[in-house]
Amino acid sequence: MAKNKSGQSVPPTTTDAGIPIASEEHSLTVGPDGPIVLNDHYLLEQMANFNRERIPERQPHAKGSGAFGHFETTADISKYTSAKLFQPGVKTDVAMRFSTVAGERGSPDTWRDPRGFSVKFYTEDGNFDMVGNNTPIFFIRDPIKFQHFIRSQKRRADNGLRDHDMMWDFWTLSPESAHQVTYLMGDRGVPKNWREMNGYSSHTYMLQNAEGEKFWVKFHFHTDVGSMSGNAHLTQDEAVKKAGEDSDYHRRDLFDAIADGNFPSWTLKFQIMPYEDAKTYRINPFDLTKTWPHADYPLIEVGKLTLNENPVDWDTQIEQLAFEPNNMVPGIGLSPDKMLLARGFSYADAHRHRLGVNYKQIPVNSARNAEVSSYSRAGAMRVTNAVDPVYAPNSYGGPAADPSLVGDAGHFYADGDMVREAYTLRKDDDDWSQARALINDVMDEEQRKRFVSNVVGHLSDGVSEKVLVRAFEYWRNVDDAIGEKIEKGVRDKIGGKSKAPGMASAKSISGQK
Repeated sequence: MAKNKSGQSVPPTTTDAGIPIASEEHSLTVGPDGPIVLNDHYLLEQMANFNRERIPERQPHAKGSGAFGHFETTADISKYTSAKLFQPGVKTDVAMRFSTVAGERGSPDTWRDPRGFSVKFYTEDGNFDMVGNNTPIFFIRDPIKFQHFIRSQKRRADNGLRDHDMMWDFWTLSPESAHQVTYLMGDRGVPKNWREMNGYSSHTYMLQNAEGEKFWVKFHFHTDVGSMSGNAHLTQDEAVKKAGEDSDYHRRDLFDAIADGNFPSWTLKFQIMPYEDAKTYRINPFDLTKTWPHADYPLIEVGKLTLNENPVDWDTQIEQLAFEPNNMVPGIGLSPDKMLLARGFSYADAHRHRLGVNYKQIPVNSARNAEVSSYSRAGAMRVTNAVDPVYAPNSYGGPAADPSLVGDAGHFYADGDMVREAYTLRKDDDDWSQARALINDVMDEEQRKRFVSNVVGHLSDGVSEKVLVRAFEYWRNVDDAIGEKIEKGVRDKIGGKSKAPGMASAKSISGQK
């Protein structure tokens, strides 16, 4: 054993190949005053590794952290799904990650932003990933707008700064965003911590039972901590103060709570819609900007998720943790939700770019409780051996598909001409009524006051006049009285007309007249 400077017996330092090194403090030089030499292989290894030790950050959801635990099914919901993890008494290991959507990897935890709420279930049939948020809906319903939405929430091209004018420009030109923006500007925009925050699949999934019957489902994870409302929050002033005092506040809170044995938990509940109901229900059940009223589809308790284990290597276990909605196990499938279908491709593709084509062999992403018999081979960072035969079909004993193990969850009837249109409007489909109900029927008077204050503060910070005019109309479409309060508050705060310049034109940027 080696001894450190405190006199403790410790293992000897080695290279990454396990070779003992001579010094952690002194490079190999020609004499004590001479130049460093190229054959100091440990120095070169240290510098080269340091230059490469940060993988690219995620595009959205870059800032976050997570932990590990288990999910236990406590109710019998076998009439809805044959998925093994949702059978009574089954306990499944999980990994979870919480995040902000727009902020970079080093951004403050308390910026006003939706929070990611993602769960990886390590089941005996492979990994099931639920990629959700702390709100039951999202800003857009069509994935072709997703990239533009994220860019509008990120930073400007000219000065590298976030810009409220850019955000409101996109939102007011995308009226389907009103429901989510109402959530964002309310208390859920800055959760008190991750432990007292609800999580939702937001998307609609499909379930299939052992008899082949199909159902539509939304996942609701209700916190068991604190008030249990899932609405514990920081005020805007508290959030700004926390951002300066402790920008990693939410990350620290989760880690410290688990380290102290204060294990957070959530009760999973399902909203179940019979398969045929989706054809005639008054709201399109696959539109990600809408919720299903609980009066029509009440919550059904399923089980409990508990986090009781912190990461020991944050980079390996959390930063390389990769969730993807295409990870479906038998008994669960995708739906006609356009955003969910696109995410089935985009998440996995992002991981291949960020982590490498063999990212599923990283231990935290591997199917730890299921045997992998895949025809994938080779590629950068592959660490498991491919075994001949490496092609299918073959007559040499390679794995063979067995449809009886899979079922057809995720298969649904579709027909029609190829079109570029939003979902077909139904009786109660519009962009404003659910946002109006959230303000008037769900929020109490104090919550409404905070909501108006948050919107006024956000709109008063660098939003141009033409976008302001649209924003006031946007909120009047939600509710006339709220819209009037917001306009008056902003006008009073900025002294009448906005002097914000807004976005420079392409011609002015290029120097053209």
